[in-house]
Amino acid sequence: MAREMELMQGNQAIAEGAFYAGARFYAGYPITPSSEIAEECSKMMPLLGGIYMQMEDEIASMAAIIGGSLGGLKSMTATSGPGFSVMQENIGFAAMTEVPCVVVNVMRAGPSTGLPTQPAQGDVMQARWGTHGDHPMIALCPSSVRETFDLTVRAVNLSEKYRVPVILLTDEVIAHLREKVTLPAPETVETVDRVKPTVPPDWYKPFEDVESGIPPMADFGEGYRYHVTGLTHDVLGFPTTVPAEVKTAIERLHRKIALGFSDIISVEEFMLSDAEVVIVAYGCVARSAKSAALELRQKGIKAGMLRLITLWPFPRSPLEKVVKKVRKIVVPEMNMGQVYREVVRVNAGKAKVRNCNRVDGEMLTPAEIIKTVVKDFKR
Repeated sequence: MAREMELMQGNQAIAEGAFYAGARFYAGYPITPSSEIAEECSKMMPLLGGIYMQMEDEIASMAAIIGGSLGGLKSMTATSGPGFSVMQENIGFAAMTEVPCVVVNVMRAGPSTGLPTQPAQGDVMQARWGTHGDHPMIALCPSSVRETFDLTVRAVNLSEKYRVPVILLTDEVIAHLREKVTLPAPETVETVDRVKPTVPPDWYKPFEDVESGIPPMADFGEGYRYHVTGLTHDVLGFPTTVPAEVKTAIERLHRKIALGFSDIISVEEFMLSDAEVVIVAYGCVARSAKSAALELRQKGIKAGMLRLITLWPFPRSPLEKVVKKVRKIVVPEMNMGQVYREVVRVNAGKAKVRNCNRVDGEMLTPAEIIKTVVKDFKR
């Protein structure tokens, strides 16, 4: 049965989502404003039969959860800006070796150590392109405390299903926000486990080019011995420089995500049926955007909101449907315009696109968004 309603913090809800999804290994290093996730995991993981490890730094944290996942445990870590930066090499290793894991990045103002306790949305492009090379990435972005729970469960499920690292890209506002939440009964929450091989160990090809692009994954210790390397590898996991094998391996990494677009990509549509102006927002700013849309309606401007829940892969198709019908798009962000550039690219000149930015560590307000909407908007 569902739990009783409780006042819950966003970071606490992330930890709860990980527990519900079956995550049983957490390795991390405390950093504001994500530290409450580690604190919750340090208390609960041992009680659930799992393992909590505080590492010496974020490089080791990322390496540890890769090892934990290879050993068969659903694994997660959490960090913020500077820590996310130093995790990038091992995130790339997880992408190349197709090791399921979840990385929570609670965004704060930067660059560098920036404003440690203030919110921002400056890591959107880093979540996609932070590690080098050509690789796909999944990043999810919550806008409420309950959604941090739901998307953490989803992040774990997607990582297991597609054999990829998944980024939960939240922000200081949502992480430290407290809201009334009623969590579901654990048995009602859908969980996904990685597909295991059905062939004998001698026949197993850990990186086989299967139709779905997602080869079965054996856990270390189950009798399946296989090679894991960040070098470009063949179907058995051994390094290769054979052009045909390299091409097949990299294309498969992309294909498995491309085939899952309809499963991975998620948005929220708010009052879009007759909208003439659309606010494209995500994370904490989407809360201001929704208020702005409602107030604009009272002013006689038909406004709506497209909230991006999946940031990567970028929700191109939902946005393309919107730009065909509207006159103006406003993209409010707590950065210098990272999603704005993606919107401009997808829009391809169809509608007027305006950005609305704030980078001083303060929350973007509905009034600022409204001002950007009404500017040069003629009914």
